Amino acid sequence: MSSEPDTGLSRRDFIALSALGIAGCALPRGAATTPEKDRMLYVGTYTDDHRNKGIYLLRLSLATGALTLAGVAAETANPSFVALSPSGDAAFAVNEIGDVDGKPGGMVTAFRRDPGSGTLGPADTESTRGTAPCYVSTDRSGRLLFVANYSSGSVAMFPIVAGGGISAMSGFIQHHGHGPNAERQEGPHAHCVIPDPGNNFILVADLGLDRIMVYRLDANAGTVSTSTSAQGILPPGSGPRHLAFHPGGRVVYVTNELNSTVSAFRYDPETGSLTVLQTVPAVGEQPSVPNAPADIHLHPSGRFLYMSNRGHNSISVFAIDATSALLAPVQVVSTDGDWPRNFAVDPSGDFLIVANQRSDSVHSFRIDAATGRLTPTGQRVTVPVPVCIRYFSASA
Repeated sequence: MSSEPDTGLSRRDFIALSALGIAGCALPRGAATTPEKDRMLYVGTYTDDHRNKGIYLLRLSLATGALTLAGVAAETANPSFVALSPSGDAAFAVNEIGDVDGKPGGMVTAFRRDPGSGTLGPADTESTRGTAPCYVSTDRSGRLLFVANYSSGSVAMFPIVAGGGISAMSGFIQHHGHGPNAERQEGPHAHCVIPDPGNNFILVADLGLDRIMVYRLDANAGTVSTSTSAQGILPPGSGPRHLAFHPGGRVVYVTNELNSTVSAFRYDPETGSLTVLQTVPAVGEQPSVPNAPADIHLHPSGRFLYMSNRGHNSISVFAIDATSALLAPVQVVSTDGDWPRNFAVDPSGDFLIVANQRSDSVHSFRIDAATGRLTPTGQRVTVPVPVCIRYFSASA
């Protein structure tokens, strides 16, 4: 009898994944289950029309996929993107507002988080010194907070202090340039900022420049280099929006909003360099309506990739080849709503939850662990203008 653990991978797959540095992150077959009966989620929203109050709480049944509105986690203006600290004791939201103290710009708010109920108490608020902040994330150590300012094309950095607050901005990077799309790429548009798995670099997807900018990070010193260490270069007019690393840390995927594609890059964790491996259509054949890919996430097993499509109003499912890390289309499924902005894959690997911004609805889908395919559960809940979905660890 073999002494090797049952990872759900063949010996050939395991060797191939090891070569890419991603095999150790594939989950065992039994890891996609959990004894919890419910899981809790945050929903970020737009509050401009005064139909909602800020960040909402949702309850997901891991038995049925049923969704229940569980209250308001925090009242705050236009929390269009939400992130949690690695420890789970704090949460952060961008406030995508028009001005701060009479000057154009947005805010970021830090919240102290009740680990049981998930309710959020405001700790600190800081200006992002840029317009339309659209993305917030922390470094892997939970010591630094990053914000991408979309309209002004910049990245702001804040130290995270004890108790989950933030202190005054400690770093700022301004992008320059433009792309060929005169309407959408008239200047830089930083749309996503994430740390690499080794916490040595941050990667910034800039929709206006058709670039993934890479900056060296020193988490101990609390600094980020203002000069690029490397760049991932996309075809003109691509419009990179959101990024996601494969669990192994040597492949990164990006949604391209303007040309409706998804790209895979090989990533060198020593230098931060990016080498394009593949670019494929978001929804296969040319869609009959204009399509703008938005969010992107991987299944916890590392075997499947999911991306949301606004306009086509769907989720695309791709299988990730164990040898090459290239993508192969599996399925495109309707989200049963309008303008699917962001979504989240449950840590159990069993459910995908999607926010349909323009139809005020959040829907759940069951994931087939063997194929990655999605099946609608028929479960939905009404939330006004939902634009961001985030899990947290509290259970019923």
